[in-house]
Amino acid sequence: MASSTNEKLTAPHGSWKSPISADVVSGASKRLGGTAVDAHGRLFWVESRPADSGRVVLVKEEEKPGDDPTDITPKEFGLYKQSIESQDSSPVPITPDYGGPVVSYADGVFDSRFDRFITVMEDRRESSTNATTTIVAVPLSDNTIQEPKILVSGNDFYAFPRLDSNGERIAWLEWSHPNMPWDKSQLWVGYISENGDIYKRICVAGSDPTIVESPTEPKWSSKGELFFITDRKNGFWNLYKWIESKNEVLPLYPLNAEFTKPFGINSYDFIESNGDKNLIACSYRQNGRSYLGIIDDAQHSLSLLDVPFTDIDNISSWKHTLIVEGASATHPSSVAKLILDNCKLVVDFKIVWSASTDSLKYESYFSSPELIEFPTEVSGQNAYAYYYPPSNPVYQANSEEKPPLLLNSHGGPASETRGSLNLSIQYWTSRGWAFVDVNYGGSTGYGREFRERLLGSWGIVDVNDCCSCAKLLVESGKADPDRLCITGGSAGGYTTLAALAFRDTFKAGASLYGVADLGLLRAETYKFASRYIDNLVGGEKEYFERSPINFVDKFSCPIILFQGLEDKVVPPDQARTIYKALKEKGLPVALVEYEGEQHGFRKFTLEQQMVFFARLIGHFNVADPITPIKIDNFD
Repeated sequence: MASSTNEKLTAPHGSWKSPISADVVSGASKRLGGTAVDAHGRLFWVESRPADSGRVVLVKEEEKPGDDPTDITPKEFGLYKQSIESQDSSPVPITPDYGGPVVSYADGVFDSRFDRFITVMEDRRESSTNATTTIVAVPLSDNTIQEPKILVSGNDFYAFPRLDSNGERIAWLEWSHPNMPWDKSQLWVGYISENGDIYKRICVAGSDPTIVESPTEPKWSSKGELFFITDRKNGFWNLYKWIESKNEVLPLYPLNAEFTKPFGINSYDFIESNGDKNLIACSYRQNGRSYLGIIDDAQHSLSLLDVPFTDIDNISSWKHTLIVEGASATHPSSVAKLILDNCKLVVDFKIVWSASTDSLKYESYFSSPELIEFPTEVSGQNAYAYYYPPSNPVYQANSEEKPPLLLNSHGGPASETRGSLNLSIQYWTSRGWAFVDVNYGGSTGYGREFRERLLGSWGIVDVNDCCSCAKLLVESGKADPDRLCITGGSAGGYTTLAALAFRDTFKAGASLYGVADLGLLRAETYKFASRYIDNLVGGEKEYFERSPINFVDKFSCPIILFQGLEDKVVPPDQARTIYKALKEKGLPVALVEYEGEQHGFRKFTLEQQMVFFARLIGHFNVADPITPIKIDNFD
């Protein structure tokens, strides 16, 4: 016991009491789906609400201080138009009813020249597994619903249809199998005729066979100039400008940093300016954090803005106001309004939306992430992770005790974990666990070379990097070698299962809807990623040898499996096969199945994971009153 009120109580790692409960974590699970500003400067955003069955809602900011934001989206909707000036207006459908969810639309823009909506259409009427994707125009001028008119077709995938301010040119992105858009894509510009058709087209980027690049996010300035992001030359996604008269592209500010992420939607925007120059608000990631700045394309200069966010996603602007989606180690996912003075200084910073308005009351319990760079098994190559030490203002452990470690392998697999506030992580660290979130080779955020390390090596590079990270933390005294645990969901669940089957680094693991059979994943996956897996794995031999489901005899430590029974990506039989094999082998194992849940579920697994680990390898009792589930070969 502590001898005074100023001293901490001494208790084993993992046994500490914390107010960051599973209910607190679940209450902070609102997610942001994007922001936009209309011509009047009004802010709109899209948010998903897990507490409302995952419903996605378009929301308009409050009219005046003290008012509540207004939900625009009705409970049931498809592609429709609706006045946002009156709350009494009802949505009006603008596309045909095909009798089921067989046609989808995304990423659209309004065409004022022809009073129509231009969007990407995915048509699954002829094939549910090989949909036809096109860019179409949906007429808005009368009350009759018509079949959308195809403007661009012939390739496997399309995205980012963007019109210039006069409606005379349209830019778009396209790519074909077996590439993903972050592997290789093309940026095109089409010229629109008087009847609304595209009569001529030019490939702006991606057609030169000597240049490997993945252009993305085309955007027209008010002056009619086309800007976009691509990773030619230095292998990092940088901003470029198209010189139409020469069909050439020029970099605005070359930097070994990422100015977007795979399918970033609004990574930059134009700020109102005078003269011939363009001022562009943008963000980039370098050395594990985001920076916000303004590029002057005439001077090829970059000025940084001082903001409290270290993780920035989308940016919108209106006059001299920026709308920034961001987060930090102490800020949850948020939307902030920034007022600029002469486009150089932030004179006002105000958060207008937060995923969790109550999270700051637990700030004294927060563990601050430490970016670590560690050597991989390939000489000269490093990978990255965010390490979170145990943190609690009331408790401490004996100085001789090393904490148990939970390593998280992110999904994607071409995704990126970031060091922003995540109450799921703080749930562990505030109870005395160390936590590490790994960006293994193949993650985004560190350039093309890092991203391509996973090609042909999924199940090898990611697994090796996770094991290398855990070993480094043990060697540096930051983790107990006998209490190393690993967890992950979906593709991260695959890395988890592969690490547990093919390595002996970890002593226990938790798989959340994890992929166990790569061949079945390839057979069942949707069109977008149907050839992606081949690029990551290789041939039939590699598919078999890297699927944990084929080597269940190699598992040698306790595992808890969480599975949605309606999962079409990873069918429940994969988790059941592993569960049955481990049970027959005599290893401690538990299977938690969720009725009605699909791939990625809303039910929280934190409590059962922690109790499972505590009972089997933790050597401590959890402080929370949690009823543990039955563990086969243990209870």
